[in-house]
Amino acid sequence: MSMIRRKYDAEFKKNAVKLSYASTKTIKAIADDLGVTEGMLYRWRQRYTAQGGLTQAATLEEEVKALRLENAELKMERDMLKKAAAYFAKLQK
Repeated sequence: MSMIRRKYDAEFKKNAVKLSYASTKTIKAIADDLGVTEGMLYRWRQRYTAQGGLTQAATLEEEVKALRLENAELKMERDMLKKAAAYFAKLQK
């Protein structure tokens, strides 16, 4: 039997984190009420602050992801330019 993976939007996650910080209930009780696992709610708490903003670690994580993507694109461009330079060098001989 396969499990269906549910996706939650950022607004739902932020609201769940706000609720977990504001409520006197346990994390387990809140997670059960929302229909998510405890571990998922704890991961969301690592990502979002009590006010709903991103934590510093999450911000850095997104920046690193963007830089890795840019780095991969630049490597591809560099490799294409190397091949083009080699091709045009052959034509000049």
